[in-house]
Amino acid sequence: MQLHQSTWAEIDDYLKQSKGIIVPIGSTEQHGPNGLLGTDALCPEIIAKHAGDASGILVGPTFNVGIAQHHMGFSGTITLRPSTMIAAMYDWVASLRKHGFEHIYWFNGHGGNTATINAAFAEIYAEGSLDTQGTNSPPLKLQLRNWWELSGIIKLCEKMYPEGHGSHATPSEVAVTYYGYPDAVKDVEMSPKIAPNGPIHDAADYRRRFPDGRIGSNPAQANGEDGKIIVEACSKGLIEDFGKFVAG
Repeated sequence: MQLHQSTWAEIDDYLKQSKGIIVPIGSTEQHGPNGLLGTDALCPEIIAKHAGDASGILVGPTFNVGIAQHHMGFSGTITLRPSTMIAAMYDWVASLRKHGFEHIYWFNGHGGNTATINAAFAEIYAEGSLDTQGTNSPPLKLQLRNWWELSGIIKLCEKMYPEGHGSHATPSEVAVTYYGYPDAVKDVEMSPKIAPNGPIHDAADYRRRFPDGRIGSNPAQANGEDGKIIVEACSKGLIEDFGKFVAG
C-alpha cells in the first residue's frame, strides 16, 4: 500500500489496524558508469513497494536526497547538509506522528546516511525526554534498517558476485534498479574490470582516487534477473523485520 497512491480516508482506515509505516530513504549520487544516480533511493523504494504490495504494509514517499557531499565531483549528484537532513526528518516524523503513527521504520539504501539518521533519531527522542511538562502523545518508536542488512542478503549478494562486488556501485544494487527499471539498463565496458579500493575523503579527493566513481566493484555483472531474486528475498525479510518492529 503506497501513501502517495492513497486517499486520506484510506489512511484513516489503515490507522485503525496499524500504526506502522515504512519510509524508504536513500541518496541521489553517482553510481559509476552504468549505475543510475537514484540507485540508493531506488533500491529501498523498489523493495519496499514489493513488500507493501505483498503484505498491505503502508509505504511512505521516498526521502531521496541524503548525505552525498563526497560524490559532488560527479555531475548530477545532489546532497544535503546533515543539519538540513535532520530538520527534514524531524518534520516528516512530526507530521506522521500527528496523524497517529507510532512506529516509523526508515528503510535505508545509502550507508553515508547512517550517522545522520541516527542523529535525527536522537534529536526527535530528545524532545520528549526534555519536555518537563510531560506529554499525552503515544510512545514513538523509530527504526533504521539498511536493505543489505536484512537476513541473508549480504551472503546472497556475495554468492551471486564472488568477485568485484565491492562497496560502491555494486553489481547487486545496480541489479535491483535494473529489475525495477528494465528500460534504464546500460551496457558499459568497465576499465579496469574491477575498480580499486581505498578511503573516502572530500569530493575532489574522491574523484582523483576513483575517476569513474566505482569502489572495488564491477557492476557490469549486474542484470535484472539477479535483481528480481534480490528484491524477492529482501521483500520477505523486510516484511518479517517490520513485523517484529511493530510488535515491539
